[in-house]
Amino acid sequence: MAKDLKAMYKTVMDDHFPRKMEISFIDEGGKRSTLQYEKVSWVIEGVEKGLRYGENPGQEAALFKLVNGNLVLGEVKTIDPGKYLASNMEMLQSGKHPGKTNITDVDNALNILRYLPERPAVVIVKHNNPCGAARADSLEQAYRKAFSADRVAAFGGAIALNRPVDKATAEGINAQYAEVVAAPDYEEEAFQILAQRKNLRILRIENIARLEQWVGRQFVDIKSLIDGGIIVQASFVPVTRKPKDLQPAVCEYKGKEYKIKRQPTEKEIQDMLFGWLVEAGVSSNSVLYVKDDVTVGIGTGEQDRVGVAEIARDKAYRKLADRYCFEAYKVPYNDLKDEDKRREIDERVKKERGGIPGSVMVSDAFFPFKDGVEVGIREGVGAVIQPGGSERDFEVIEACNEANVAMMFTGQRSFKH
Repeated sequence: MAKDLKAMYKTVMDDHFPRKMEISFIDEGGKRSTLQYEKVSWVIEGVEKGLRYGENPGQEAALFKLVNGNLVLGEVKTIDPGKYLASNMEMLQSGKHPGKTNITDVDNALNILRYLPERPAVVIVKHNNPCGAARADSLEQAYRKAFSADRVAAFGGAIALNRPVDKATAEGINAQYAEVVAAPDYEEEAFQILAQRKNLRILRIENIARLEQWVGRQFVDIKSLIDGGIIVQASFVPVTRKPKDLQPAVCEYKGKEYKIKRQPTEKEIQDMLFGWLVEAGVSSNSVLYVKDDVTVGIGTGEQDRVGVAEIARDKAYRKLADRYCFEAYKVPYNDLKDEDKRREIDERVKKERGGIPGSVMVSDAFFPFKDGVEVGIREGVGAVIQPGGSERDFEVIEACNEANVAMMFTGQRSFKH
């Protein structure tokens, strides 16, 4: 008999993790700092349940929230107990109750949203990477921009919003398929619209309305190794968050000073900062193209910087073609059979170079050579933001100057492994 592969996704794992967990740090003098955790569960259809399963069916998993203990590492004080976000969410509708990937996707979306409190903003995450991020004057606009940035990848994603969901935004979300939606609250009519999708996990996390309190705060980031070993680090905090934090692209090489000629415009600075803060939630090695407070192309997890710049470029072309096709013919680009229509879309996207001209190129680490930044320059980027610090910064600066492209340094790498 053929094995029912779909059945494994319907299986709910009973985990064997205890209800409480402690992690202790002991200094040279024997002073102990202990972090105390409690396992999280929800009552779903009258049954208490924890995580559905881990990263894959068959992997037991448990979610723990920090309930007590304060830890100071050097001069860094970690987040206080009780400042809950994804670890203590209110589940208004469970659908298929969450697994590990649902929680981590929401958490990474909030990791980005905490730096974007000033305006309505939406981040859609898939496989722990943003596939679309945008901010706008209204929540509905922000959602539609984020979704249109990568309509294909957004399918089955986790949507996080930093404002209460209204009717118009709910209608936009309900027109697509999503696994999870998380927001500080929902208007009654908006909730009723979303609840029409029975398998949608609808999460209310009231602290999203106060996300700015998490800006600059760190937590203990723990990575377990295959042999049971553990790496502990303080979590990453982007220090470049305001225009004043940007550093002019300047370097010295063999006694000669090299500096960028054109300074970024106010609009480019806005996109630089938006892109850099979205970058904090993207798996390295990564490059982004950002324009008008929307991600145009996101390249993630590539081994070389030229390759990831090309991936982000290629995705920008493909996603724009799909967007134009769906807007015009209500079918995905890959399903469009009419060759004349496909050719027409292809020519339009090629002419517009995937929407990249005038965008900001964002890199989570320095460009070791000019070939990486030249990928964006050839497509017409207007500005670049990157950490700087390469021995060959001078040739990257020269490449930007030749193309009249502005560039700023952050002085900080933004790797996320």
